[in-house]
Amino acid sequence: MKKILIGVVILLLLAAAVIWWLFQGEPAQYTLEQTTGTDPTLALPDAQMVPTVEIAEPIGWADGDTPQAAEGLVVNRFAEGLDHPRVIYAMPNGDILVTLTRAPKSEVTGGWLTNFVAGILFSEAGSAGPSPNQLVLLRDTDEDGVADERHILREDDLDSPSGIAWADGNLYIANHDELLRFDYEEGANVVTSQPEKLADLPAAGNHWMRNILLSEDGESLYIAVGSASNIGEGGMEIEEGRAAIHELDLETGQARLFGAGLRNPNGMAWNPWTGELWTTVNERDMLGSDLVPDYMSNVPIGVHYGWPWVYYNDIVDERVESRMPRYLTEYTRTPQYALGAHVAALGLVFTEEGSRMGDLFGQGAFIARHGSWNRIPPSGYDVVFVQFDDRGNPVGEPRRVLEPFLAAEGQTHGRPTWVEWDRTGALLVSDDTGNIIWRVTAPGAEGAAAIERNSGERLPSRRQLTDDPSRAFEEGAINPADIM
Repeated sequence: MKKILIGVVILLLLAAAVIWWLFQGEPAQYTLEQTTGTDPTLALPDAQMVPTVEIAEPIGWADGDTPQAAEGLVVNRFAEGLDHPRVIYAMPNGDILVTLTRAPKSEVTGGWLTNFVAGILFSEAGSAGPSPNQLVLLRDTDEDGVADERHILREDDLDSPSGIAWADGNLYIANHDELLRFDYEEGANVVTSQPEKLADLPAAGNHWMRNILLSEDGESLYIAVGSASNIGEGGMEIEEGRAAIHELDLETGQARLFGAGLRNPNGMAWNPWTGELWTTVNERDMLGSDLVPDYMSNVPIGVHYGWPWVYYNDIVDERVESRMPRYLTEYTRTPQYALGAHVAALGLVFTEEGSRMGDLFGQGAFIARHGSWNRIPPSGYDVVFVQFDDRGNPVGEPRRVLEPFLAAEGQTHGRPTWVEWDRTGALLVSDDTGNIIWRVTAPGAEGAAAIERNSGERLPSRRQLTDDPSRAFEEGAINPADIM
């Protein structure tokens, strides 16, 4: 009997050693900076049966501690003691709305083992537990940079809410599975009206956040829906309506697919130079620590970014079993700007009139990089700025606004999630595991000037979509004037 017990113990130790070895993963070959920018380094794919796992455990912030801001910037706690704050939305009167939310109870695609591992990852990353399902109003009445009023606007009818939008007395909230509209006059401390369901949305899945954005004329609403899987491993039937951005006509109720092939689109904003929709996207996993860079890019109507079959325009993902649509690589678009491998880019805002971030952070985009769980060493856990030129194109390398929230090895103080402007021109940053909203500004800085919308003669319309239109402007390509 003693020998049997010894044998069992040895087998268990061997099994533990194998599991430990499997989860060690391969460190990155390239620096994070090499996988960012307009021309990122793309490593050779390293398909993995077991993903690289390197989770930073959230430990919170000690009293009085703050993230480290870039030179010339200061950061303070705008609000704290919030339960997993995610999306922030600034009302015209300066009130700040925020959704307190977590993932709904659901299974992710990939079977029992995937769900078991996902449960461990969520727990270690500080994302496990029931969703608070609250919409909260924060108000800074004296503009001292700290919210002095807090009100629960709504709890009923909310189910893992995320996206927020408001216009003309209409408050729009995106649950993980539906889009709701409430009557709400700004300045009120509670939403009492009954909701009107505007649309059903694909529920939960591996990516459950549903961000929304109103068109500049207020007539349409754009809804970002992430995929239910990593690379369509559960079949493409369950991906219907996912990995996409939808456009909803608020007058007629008609919806159309606006952009597709976007594995997990999150932040959305209007490019102030061009009026074009831009989004941040989390790309696929289990190809190694260097692949695939998350990105931000424009979303012209009808665009396809290749998921799940290809990434970065024409690199075929050999793991995908579903049949690739014919001629897909003839019209997939190349992402405009890589934000780094596995950084989990979420919230996105552009510089706007009155924003006060100083000369080093002038005209461009601010992005919250939530942080990796599958890269060695970790990436993200910070807020970055990407400069844009006068034509509305990203240039250069990302500049850190807030340094990584990482603490000791294997730990992080928090995870930046969303970004928004307050009425003083400061940048608000939600920290969903630190349970804080941070406020960043450049003391004494002048408010930024309004960005002038580009104008000029339109190119002739194209009668047939044969490829990525941006290729027409590459060196050696045809003259834009010849496009028909």
